[in-house]
Amino acid sequence: MFKRIWINFKKYSFLLKQLVSRDFKVKYKRSVLGMLWSLLYPVLMMIVMSLVFKNVFKFETVGRSYLVYLLSGLIMWNYFSEASNLSMSSVVGNFSLINKVYMPKYIFPLSKCLVVGINFLLTLIPLYAVIIIEGFKFESLRINIYHLALPYAYLCLFIFTLGIGLILATVSVFLRDMFYIYGIVTMIWMYLTPIMYDINIIENKVLLFLMKLNPLYLYINFARKIILGDEYSNFVPYLPSLKYFAACGGSAVIVLLIGIAVFKWKQDRFIYYV
Repeated sequence: MFKRIWINFKKYSFLLKQLVSRDFKVKYKRSVLGMLWSLLYPVLMMIVMSLVFKNVFKFETVGRSYLVYLLSGLIMWNYFSEASNLSMSSVVGNFSLINKVYMPKYIFPLSKCLVVGINFLLTLIPLYAVIIIEGFKFESLRINIYHLALPYAYLCLFIFTLGIGLILATVSVFLRDMFYIYGIVTMIWMYLTPIMYDINIIENKVLLFLMKLNPLYLYINFARKIILGDEYSNFVPYLPSLKYFAACGGSAVIVLLIGIAVFKWKQDRFIYYV
C-alpha cells in the first residue's frame, strides 16, 4: 500500500505543486497586505488574548514569558485548526476535478496541509521576534542549540494534522453536517488544550490526565520545553527526553495511519456522494 502511495506521490507531484500554488495565490488574491497578514495575525491575536487572559482572568506563567508561552502555542493551534478545516472540505470542494480526471484523492487534503504549512513557517518570524524582545526581561529565554529540535515537533504536528484531515475529508463526503459539528469540536478542543493557560492550574487529576493524552498538548509542550523550559527544569530551556520524542512521533504516526486506512477504505465511493 505504502509503495503504491509513494509511486502515485511522485507521479502526481507536479499536480500537488500546482494545487498548493493555486491555493496560496487565491488566499492572498486582492489582499492589500498579502502575506504580511501571516505575520500580523498571530501577533494581533497574541496581543488581544494576552490582554484578556493575563489582565482580566489573571492567567500567569510563573518564571516564563507569558507572551512567548501564548504565541508558541497559538501558532501551532492555528495551523492545526486552519489545516484540518480546509482538509475537511478539500474533497467536496474539488468534485469537478475528481469527476473528470483520475488522480489520487488524498492529494487534496495533503495540499491544504502544505499550503497552511507555508503560512505556519511565516508565523515563526514574529515568534522569534517576540522571543528576542522578551529575552531582555527573562535571562533564560535565549535562542539555543536545542531549537534545532523544534522542526521535529512541527513535523509531528503536520503528520497528525494530515491524519485528522484525511479522516475529516472522508466523513464530510458522507455527512455534510460534519462542517458544523467540527466547529463545535474545535472550540472545545481549543479550550482543553493549554494554549492560553498553564496546565498546572488544573486541579482535577482525572481531567489533567486526559488533557495530557491530547496529542496537540504533546507537540505544543515539546516546543515549549525547548523555548521556555518548565517547572522541572527551573524554567531553563532543555531538550525533551527520548520518551517524549517517541510519544510525539508515535501519536502522530498512529493518527496518520488511521487516516490513511479510513480514506483508502471509502475513497472509491466518493464519486457517488460528492
